[in-house]
Order: sequence, then structure tokens, then C-alpha cells
Amino acid sequence: MTETEQTWTEAESARYRAAGHWQGLTFGARLRRSAAAHGDRVALVDGDRRWTYADLDAEADRVAFGLRGLGIGRGDRVVVQLPNRAEFVLVWFGLQRVGAVPVHAMPGHRRREIGHLVRVSGAVACVVPDRHAGFDYRELMRSVRGEHGRGRSPRVVVVVGDPGQESGFVSFEALRTASSPTPADTSPDAVRGPGTDDGGADPADVALLLLSGGTTGLPKLIPRTHDDYAYNARACAEVCALDERTVYLAVLPIGFNFTFACPGVLGTLLAGGTVVVAPDPSPQTAFALIEQERVTLTSLTPPLVTHWVNEAASGAWDLGSLVVVQVGGARLPEEHARKLGPALGATVQQVFGMAEGLINLTRLDDPEDLVCATQGRPVSPDDEILVVGADGRPVPDGSAGELLTRGPYTLRGYYRAEEHNRTAFTPDGHYRTGDVVRRLPTGHLVVVGRIKDQINRGGEKIAAVEVEEQLLTHPAITAAALVGVPDERRGERTVAFVVCDGEAPDAREVAAHLRERGLAPYKAPDEVVQVTGLPLTAVGKVDKSSLAQELLRR
Repeated sequence: MTETEQTWTEAESARYRAAGHWQGLTFGARLRRSAAAHGDRVALVDGDRRWTYADLDAEADRVAFGLRGLGIGRGDRVVVQLPNRAEFVLVWFGLQRVGAVPVHAMPGHRRREIGHLVRVSGAVACVVPDRHAGFDYRELMRSVRGEHGRGRSPRVVVVVGDPGQESGFVSFEALRTASSPTPADTSPDAVRGPGTDDGGADPADVALLLLSGGTTGLPKLIPRTHDDYAYNARACAEVCALDERTVYLAVLPIGFNFTFACPGVLGTLLAGGTVVVAPDPSPQTAFALIEQERVTLTSLTPPLVTHWVNEAASGAWDLGSLVVVQVGGARLPEEHARKLGPALGATVQQVFGMAEGLINLTRLDDPEDLVCATQGRPVSPDDEILVVGADGRPVPDGSAGELLTRGPYTLRGYYRAEEHNRTAFTPDGHYRTGDVVRRLPTGHLVVVGRIKDQINRGGEKIAAVEVEEQLLTHPAITAAALVGVPDERRGERTVAFVVCDGEAPDAREVAAHLRERGLAPYKAPDEVVQVTGLPLTAVGKVDKSSLAQELLRR
């Protein structure tokens, strides 16, 4: 797949346009329209810094002028590795203004991952902070550039902060001010020539490259077009009832698809609302911002839920403005879902989706049992869903099977991954998600696990997520991950890594507890290991590979 190849059929493309899903606008043009419609409204907040829609539009132009001065234009890929700062949004829209393609990297990525992204995408530039969380990203960039050699490494590194003295390192502040356009040029009402909103990009062009969210191996690149990704954000925004009064708090990494467009940053901006950037995900930081900025919507991953519930119990914060709290990125245990809403005084919305496309949301008026026990239903009427067995044939509603999907915002091929694409998609274009789900008659999906997250213990198949959810019902266990490790006798044995309030129960006590909960005896973990915390991947999922490796090193 090339960066500009359209992979939907002509008939599908026509149908999506006729339905209004694809609107034929680039993100550069969308920001221009938002500035015209909401010019004086606050669009973006980061600490004591604020940008109106008119400000954001003008900043995108300034950044675009600087990027053009560096020779960056339509189709160029640029790795953006920034923490939760407003500069991510400024850079992103600046890149859209010149028709370039941001590659969303996570702050936690290091040389191996960034080198991979640079190599696969062919990135001409990277955007990084000088330092963040005690790590020097300039040193990372020096290492990546040295590893790839002249002519194959990014020719430019834009640094938010101090760029140092390295050749080819440019200050973001210098970039946005060196060739700043005149005020007349940045006026939202100014008459502009063709291409000034988007560097000549076409709405069918790839607008950005997201990363696959697996917990093993190097990430694959996911091409998203202007048309399909805008619909992704708009469809989620509609389900979430976003409007000009929405104040969205970006708690999770801002480059994470969940945070950016489900509905997230983009959905909020397309609705005329306000985005508030949280520098870290701690409940203390987030609650202070909710109180100060009157936040109405935010998004969490399950590992954060217990921390937020415990902090809310202190009663020290005014969370009265919060209307909806989304939880996604992994399955939210039902027990936690039932506690979260009352703890925060907000409606819980479960989110099950993927950077590859399909997004499922519980609805704001769904009964409590559906909200707490399912992971939602598709946001688009044109999302096509199949749940199939091992033979590839559809299974009845209520039966578990692999989820296959296609639709107006689900990719048809990973970027520069032809071999993988041959197995990741069916001949008729359905994406094989690897998720095992059950579909209810209402259309809601219940995530059972991952095909690759099944543990084969002596021929017995164990879905890790099922056991993990039941482990969390033990009064001493606050977080859990079930991992399969090699075993000469059984093929695999199961190890439960648990975070506990006090002393951990032993394997015998855990087995008794699970038996009381109705689980088959073979699903009880062979070993229980107490840990102080569960390691997370760059996108906030439990890193089971790391846990297994740590166990094998003991």
C-alpha cells in the first residue's frame, strides 16, 4: 500500500460520500472553517496558556510557514513524539497545512521503536521535546540518526525546548517565528488561493499514520485518510453528544488514537468545544483541572480506574462538572465499571476500538447492565461486523468468535506491510481484528479476549481476560494480569501477577476463591506473584511480554 492509494472500492467510496460520512475536506480546511465559526471561543488550554480557534488557526499557519522553510511538504512523513503538551496540536495542524503526514509516536518509545518508525515510514523529520520525565529526547534523536546513516535518517529534528548545538536540530519556537506570515495572511476571513489550507492535499490522501496497539513486537503503521479519520472523530462525537459546551480533558497520551479521535481532541475541536491538556494522568492533576476548567468529558484506561476511584473518595475535589468518563484501551472489569460512575458522579461509557478503525461505544442512555457488562456497539450504521468461528463461518449471537470488520473508517491495509496484509484481511476486505467477542441481540459486543491472549495449559484453552476479571473480585487484589509461560509438562503454565492491598493470597487461596466464583479448576493460576505495579506499554495496556520475560529471568 502506498501513502496515497485508495483501498476502498469505488462503489463503497461513492456510498460513504452519499451517506455524508466522507465530506471531502482536509484537516487544514476543517480548522479554517472552525476558526471562521468559533473564532473567539477557547479551543485549547495547556496550563496558563490558552488559544482561541482563531489563535489555533493562525498558529497552524505559522508552523506551516516554518515547515515549508525546512523543505517539508505534501506527503512527507514526520514522526511526532511529544508528551501531553499543546505543541502536539500546533504541530499536528501545521503539518496538515502543508499536506505532510504526522506519524504518531508515544513518549515511552525509545531507539528500537523510533528507529523502526523512521525506517518504515521514510520520515524526513522528527518532532520531540528536549527532555521529559527525566529522559533526554535529543540524545535519542542523535542515536537514531547515527544508526540510520546519512541519506536514510531524518534530515531535521524539531525540538520543543532547547535544541542544543547538534547540526540539523531546530527549535520549535524558531520554526514558528522565523518566517511568520503577516497578520493579514493569518486572518481566518482572509481570501486564500488554492492549496493554502492543506498544501494541495486531497481528502483521500493519508492524513496521518497511527501505530498498531499490540503488546508484542514492533508496531505496524496504520494509514488514516482525511475523509475516514474525520468521520471517525465526528461519529464518536455524535454518540457522545459533543457541542460547544464540551470541555475535554486529555489525560492519556495525546497521540493515542483513543485520546485523539474517539472523540477526543479532534472530535471536541470539530464540535467547537475546548480541549484541556493534562501533563500527567494522576487523579490529583486531573481532578484539579476538572475543578478549574469545568471539564465535562475525559478518557481513561482500566489501570487508572482504581486510582481515580480512591482519590475521589477523599471528597477533596469538586467534580460536579464531569458528565461522562470513558474507559477503553482494554476491557474494563464489570466490578470496576459499577464503582466508577458513582465514585465520580458521572456516566461511564465503555469504549472498545482500534487504531485500525472500528469504534464501539456504550450509549449514554444504555441500561446500567449494558454499560457495565459490555464494551459498546459500533458508532456507524455502515460498520460491518462478522463474528466467526475457527472455520471462518459466522457464529450465532451469544457465541464467542473472532471479530471481523470493514466500514467507512476501517483500514484496508497496513502501511508498507504487504506480507502481513495477506493474512490480516479477508479477500473481501474484512479486517481480522484478533479480538474474541460475543455479540448480543442489541448489537453490543462483549470482549472475551484475544486469539493470541489464550493460554494453552495442557490442551485446555484459558482466556486470560476471564480469569483476570474474576481475580479482581478477591478483596485483596486491586490489579491482575494472567500470563502464560513455557512449561515442559503442560506446554504452558499460568502465572497471575497481582497488585494487592496488603499481603497477596497464595495460589491455593486464589484457586478456592475462583472456584467459589464458578470457574473451572483448570483456570486457577499455577502461581501467584505479587508485584507493586503492572508494567504498561506505550499506549497504556498491560505489558504481558515484559511480565513473562521478568519471570523467566528469575
